[in-house]
Amino acid sequence: DRMVLWIFVLELVVKMGARGPRWWEFFRDPWNVFDFLIVAVCLLPLETQFAAVFRLVRVLRVLRLVTALPRLQILVGALLKSIPSMGYVALLLLLLFYMYAVLGVSMFGRTDGENFGSIGRAMLTLFQIVTLEGWADIMRTQIEQPGVTRAWPVVYFVSFILLGTMIILNLLIGVIMNGMQEAQTEAEDADRARHQRSGGRPTVNDEIIRAERLIADLQEQLAIIRNRAKQE
Repeated sequence: DRMVLWIFVLELVVKMGARGPRWWEFFRDPWNVFDFLIVAVCLLPLETQFAAVFRLVRVLRVLRLVTALPRLQILVGALLKSIPSMGYVALLLLLLFYMYAVLGVSMFGRTDGENFGSIGRAMLTLFQIVTLEGWADIMRTQIEQPGVTRAWPVVYFVSFILLGTMIILNLLIGVIMNGMQEAQTEAEDADRARHQRSGGRPTVNDEIIRAERLIADLQEQLAIIRNRAKQE
């Protein structure tokens, strides 16, 4: 364990030394800062009352694999870029959960206190339903309750699954895919800029990618113009 840790330390020293007198440029790369923080945390003294917690920090060294795989860096960058939009989607999903929890308590709270006895229990039940785990059994339980119109439980559960699982969760996937595309585009632009700074000319592949982007932008603008013409 110590040997692996000191190998990481030696790697950081070599990377800093490769920059010569301008060793501080090592910290301009966020991934280098990420590596440095993980190694620094693993070097913290363990002879304290929080020794058990600090020992668990050694697991973070596995995250250094992110810096070794460029494709994995793009994936992590896409997830980080998607966090703001994912927050709005999560807020929308929370509002949906709350509204259906209130409806569930008012409709099924008296007959099924275990699943809909309170707002908290109802939201936990809805979380189970949105994962499509045993939702049909919960719906049948409400249908079989005396004094409950059979159509209302069907409308309640089916509409929640359509909104929560089929629409909002797929919207979350769309946000992540959009972040992946943006991260891939930024990575390609960074590689192209690095290549041009080194004095090289753009490759044929770079020109193809640039032309494909221009075509996609033109097609999007053409679709907008056509829709506007149809409306007029």
